[in-house]
Amino acid sequence: MSIRGFFDRLEPHFTKGGKYEKFYSVYEMVESFLYTPKTVTTVAPHARSYVDMKRIMTYVVIATIPCILVGLYNVGFQTNTALAGQDPTGWRAWLIDAAGIGFNPDNPVANILHGLLYFLPIYIVTLVAGGICEVVFSVIRGHEVNEGFLVSSMLYALIMPPSAPLWQVALGIIFGVVIGKEVFGGTGKNFLNPALTGRAFLYFAYPAQMSGDTIWTPVDGFSGATALSVSASEGFDKLAAHGVDWQAAFFGFIQGSIGETSTLACLIGLSFLLITKIANWRLIVGCLGGMIGFSLLLNAIGSDSNPMFAMPWYWHLVIGGYAFGLAFMVTEPVSASHTNLGRYIYGALIGFMVVMIRVINPAFPEGMMLAILFGNVFAPLIDYFVVQANIKRRAKRNA
Repeated sequence: MSIRGFFDRLEPHFTKGGKYEKFYSVYEMVESFLYTPKTVTTVAPHARSYVDMKRIMTYVVIATIPCILVGLYNVGFQTNTALAGQDPTGWRAWLIDAAGIGFNPDNPVANILHGLLYFLPIYIVTLVAGGICEVVFSVIRGHEVNEGFLVSSMLYALIMPPSAPLWQVALGIIFGVVIGKEVFGGTGKNFLNPALTGRAFLYFAYPAQMSGDTIWTPVDGFSGATALSVSASEGFDKLAAHGVDWQAAFFGFIQGSIGETSTLACLIGLSFLLITKIANWRLIVGCLGGMIGFSLLLNAIGSDSNPMFAMPWYWHLVIGGYAFGLAFMVTEPVSASHTNLGRYIYGALIGFMVVMIRVINPAFPEGMMLAILFGNVFAPLIDYFVVQANIKRRAKRNA
């Protein structure tokens, strides 16, 4: 029997009147993950498109693959470099020794395997904890579980530090799914990005495990300041003394969250989203314009006490989570503005805010997460004023 035939025989037991009727949403989730949903529009006046929700979400996950690959390599590279001269212990060390690969940072396979052993537990815990929340809400509400969580889970795992405690990972994704999405009605109805909502919750609830100099390389006793931390305290021109140049930051061989370090990988993913028309280019133009414009203004103003005023825009682009946020968070269609003019304004607001938070706020050198959440909150208001302005302009023209 084929898999399709297996689902056809199961379906009567889950539909109305069936033995497992209340679990129909779970059945729909599994079936729609493998096959195109049967519930599609076929006649006028409904608009039809070959790009359904499953395809959109699949494209976004595909776009994250470069970030995943570079992230696995970089986590392993940073960890193996920090372990030089040490005798590693723990289950990861046991597995690597059993595989006979070792901890040589010059060995790409050793780096990728070691990075995978940190990424997989985080992602599995994210899927299990967040997936349970999705299923519970779908059963209670009687609607199907869609592919939206697949994207949120991937993005959430990629913006976590590799050393994050797994129980905090679970707590954060639960908060992001429930408070950031489900309380507003689920996928398509949330005005906040669920992955960033969970990450922000963890940052403010457990700052010791989500910020500082000891969390980015998961080796006990190892401390290394991030590029943003060095820039905030000493100035970006001192990064070279800490082994960080622009090229290393662009390719992603620096400390940071699992999937955020490589600007090149983020741009590859963004290019794919633009080519497939999943991402709207106006959001990108607005965000880059706001960041570049405000950076140039602060460069011109200057400061004797704050070295961040002198950081050029092209350094803001490659350090921290700016590139990852630009590619996968700013372009999220649900929480962003929906009018064309509003997209420019929304993007520019985020670009402006990330520079302002990084430069003006000494307590928080990374600003992309808060800037995007700030933009999410103002997106409906931006669209409202754009629509009202259009109404007034048309009324005046036709008066």
